[in-house]
Amino acid sequence: MEYLPILIFLGICLGLALVLMLSAAILAPRDADPEKLSAYECGFNAFDDARMKFDVRFYLVSILFIIFDLEIAFLFPWAVAFGDLSDVAFWSMMVFLGILTLGFAYEWKKGAMEWE
Repeated sequence: MEYLPILIFLGICLGLALVLMLSAAILAPRDADPEKLSAYECGFNAFDDARMKFDVRFYLVSILFIIFDLEIAFLFPWAVAFGDLSDVAFWSMMVFLGILTLGFAYEWKKGAMEWE
């Protein structure tokens, strides 16, 4: 009897999951419209040959996004605890930000951020 609320909760979750999946299967459109099949972000048609050449700039932009996303993930806790940090913690973050800035400047100089 101690686990009855957990079993009820699991039953409700499973029931809701089934209802949502069945309703999506029933209500979803069956035919793909031209807008869905058009090129989106990647620059090539969705159902072409998988072995075609892919522009490396898309990878560079995604890597830049991941790098700066991680930078923000490191920067938030550092900023929250800023008042209690030592000089070593401050300067280690400055070195980290400096290295990221140099890498970003290098990619910009190489033309990775320019689109034709």
